[in-house]
Amino acid sequence: MRRLLREEHPRNDIKNMKNFLIYGSYGYTGQLIVDLAIKKGLHPILAGRDEKKLSAQAAQARKYNLEYRTFSLEETAKLDSALSEVDAVLHCAGPFVHTFRQMAEACLRTKRHYVDISGEILGFEALAARDTQAKEAGIMLLPGGGFDVVPSDCLAAHLKGRLPTATHFRLFVRGVGAGVSRGTAKSAIENMHRQGMIRRNGKLVQVPPAWNVREQDFGRGYTKVVSVGWGDVSTAYYSTGIPNIETYFAFPDTAISFMRSMRLIGPLMYNRVAKKILRSLIHLIPPGPNEDRRKNGIAILIGEVTDKNGLRASSKLITPEGYTCTVLTTVEIMKRILNGEYKKGFQTPSLAYGANFILQFDGVERNELS
Repeated sequence: MRRLLREEHPRNDIKNMKNFLIYGSYGYTGQLIVDLAIKKGLHPILAGRDEKKLSAQAAQARKYNLEYRTFSLEETAKLDSALSEVDAVLHCAGPFVHTFRQMAEACLRTKRHYVDISGEILGFEALAARDTQAKEAGIMLLPGGGFDVVPSDCLAAHLKGRLPTATHFRLFVRGVGAGVSRGTAKSAIENMHRQGMIRRNGKLVQVPPAWNVREQDFGRGYTKVVSVGWGDVSTAYYSTGIPNIETYFAFPDTAISFMRSMRLIGPLMYNRVAKKILRSLIHLIPPGPNEDRRKNGIAILIGEVTDKNGLRASSKLITPEGYTCTVLTTVEIMKRILNGEYKKGFQTPSLAYGANFILQFDGVERNELS
């Protein structure tokens, strides 16, 4: 694991604060993070734009004396004031394509660390472009602090260590016994108009939906996987320097067929009216996976790197299901930031905390396949 740098906070007036703010704390994932943070002895400030939901959440945690702040991201003065009370913010309010920029810019203004749970390439690339500003402000910008990015990014860095000459990285992901939250569904709808994405020769390249369908053995025979614009198309490049990256997710045949049909009917689904209809249907799904599904679900990730000489390395990573993994990693990241363990500038999880960061959590196992 790379040696971790301990940095002083960028401003003397916050050295003794040792607290963070969770924006979107009453959402499905936000509430799970709050619950674990409390168990770990942390007392984050809750925040969001819905006073009713925040007050109800604070009332449920009354014995922990959690404070809350109500404001929208467009209320700049209130946003900056809330950030002035803490060392860092954990941004959990999606769809991130509409929210990351306001929060990140506020963190740059107020010199507070930024972490989010996004998996969206647009946000990663935009924040990577703010690297110099973040270094000048003395803060860390770390998008993708949950599942989608932390385990897969650590896997990419691990494989780069195994094959330093790697020129190609493929990531294959399969969820077992999990599900999605309403927030995840909303983000998916907001990103419907964006096509798939791969990285070629260091550049991001758009590809059609279901651009490539392959078969991958996750341990119990071959399963169909389809190319998706997973966050690692962006982050793994910054973590490893590997210029060619593709990411795949296991879907049933019916879902793959639907994705392929989007090449033709997609433009009809991208308009504002269609999105509004789909958003109205979100309330029909549960807020997120129940406790049993989170407890029993897992995620399986397989990474493969090759180089121009034909050398190859492959490793497998098993983690708790996505939401459980997100809760574990984000709380640990915030604990480390509050302890002064961070790197200035734009960071990916593995750049900030090393390829082995993911291995500390219960239920995580990594094996070299070849």
